Amino acid sequence: MSALPRKAAILGAGVIGSGWLARLIDSGVDCAVFDPAPNAEAKIAPVLDNAERAAAALIDAPRPAKGAWSMVGSIAEAVAGADLIVEAVPERLDVKHAAYREIEAVNSDGLIASSTSGFKPSVLQEGMAHPQRLIVAHPFNPVYLLPLVEIVGGSATDKAVIDRAMALYTELGMKPLHLKVEIDAFVADRLMEALWREALWLVKDGVATTEEIDDAIRYGCGLRWAQMGTFQTFHIAGGEAGMRHFMEQFGPALAWPWTKLMDVPEMTPELVDRIAEQSEAQAGGRTPRDLEKIRDDNLVAILKALRGTGWGAGQVLAEHEARLRGK
Repeated sequence: MSALPRKAAILGAGVIGSGWLARLIDSGVDCAVFDPAPNAEAKIAPVLDNAERAAAALIDAPRPAKGAWSMVGSIAEAVAGADLIVEAVPERLDVKHAAYREIEAVNSDGLIASSTSGFKPSVLQEGMAHPQRLIVAHPFNPVYLLPLVEIVGGSATDKAVIDRAMALYTELGMKPLHLKVEIDAFVADRLMEALWREALWLVKDGVATTEEIDDAIRYGCGLRWAQMGTFQTFHIAGGEAGMRHFMEQFGPALAWPWTKLMDVPEMTPELVDRIAEQSEAQAGGRTPRDLEKIRDDNLVAILKALRGTGWGAGQVLAEHEARLRGK
């Protein structure tokens, strides 16, 4: 029996909401989308175009008929009869709580999945009539290509809801990672934030440009991270003795004053200008839309390569294609 919803509601059609729409309709799920912005529908179109282009190049299995989707005029209209409610509204607690009140006035049993990148689900659940059905399902951009989704339950979340979510996102071709402990910003964003802080200091202190920092990642550690993450990479770096030797050899260096992770550089207009100007120069005249296509082509190539070795995100892709062939 399929774990996919019969109907999904998407509240918020920004980068993340549009990405969820692309992934859901590509799995044959019908969606209703609400976003009060007057240009919301126009912003969705290029995301769906990019997603279709990427899926056509990536998936080597019969894809289901696309789900239908439409823009609707209210939260109530979007969530009526929805089995899955994707909350992708702005990162303001008052806005999210207001959205939940509107949802609960109409829908009492749909799974509510917040795309928040920072709020704990227990905080989101405050004041809800049915908090047991709310989880955090935190994705990564582009949602239609990157398989990771962090699943976090709050203090009131039913275990059955977590189980339902794990099955649902797996069938969407994703890698749901169930985080057992609530923590602000979850796991992946905390790791990215650590690198981001260090990178900001390197630019501010004139140590490196944005392009040099990106080159340090994309030609080096980023290639290792894409397949093995941090711990397995360092386990190999320890040689035959593995992680134990690595920690014995390099562990003491963690006490050296190399990092500024506990401090944040002030976002002065001068620093913002410097980063923006360097980033624009690094783009070499390419627009963000141009870069999105390059990013997606590269991700497709990496995912297909990993599929060939049956490793990491490539294994998720292979399992998804096997499910599609089974249908």
